[in-house]
Amino acid sequence: MKKIILLLALNFVVFSCKNETKTTEEKVEDVKQEMAYASFGKEINDTDALSSERMMEAYKTLKVGDTITSKVKGKIIEVCSKKGCWMTLDMGNDEEVMVKFKDYGFFMPLNAEGEVVMTGKAFVSETSVEELRHYAEDAGKTTEEVAAITDPKFEYGFEADGVLLKQ
Repeated sequence: MKKIILLLALNFVVFSCKNETKTTEEKVEDVKQEMAYASFGKEINDTDALSSERMMEAYKTLKVGDTITSKVKGKIIEVCSKKGCWMTLDMGNDEEVMVKFKDYGFFMPLNAEGEVVMTGKAFVSETSVEELRHYAEDAGKTTEEVAAITDPKFEYGFEADGVLLKQ
């Protein structure tokens, strides 16, 4: 009888320890996933983020003045070298998106590079021919180069309210 009770007690201890180990392992995996990104601005996660290719498909449907709220993944091309107050993302096929941060509320590290996930509003803007010519004159372009500007420029923009930078 003593052997049966001892065997039951031993089984109880072994099986109860085994379950606690699984819980600890799951918690460690959750922490590892959270630490894969540095977070800036509003707290977000990386689930359901559009690829840069799918986001460009959405941009193509927008007209000047339209906005869509979205979450997108992209690769950093450049970050503002003075404050980190803007960045440009490579969206594939020689397309770029200029990203600014909502209400100037947060900044990216000056040396930021790699993959990001961001949430916010995507939009398309148009720079007029007159404005483009003005910028060209300010940049010291020749009169021939300035006169060659005959079409407005459509640009893709994004106002991010939260960004995850892959570590």
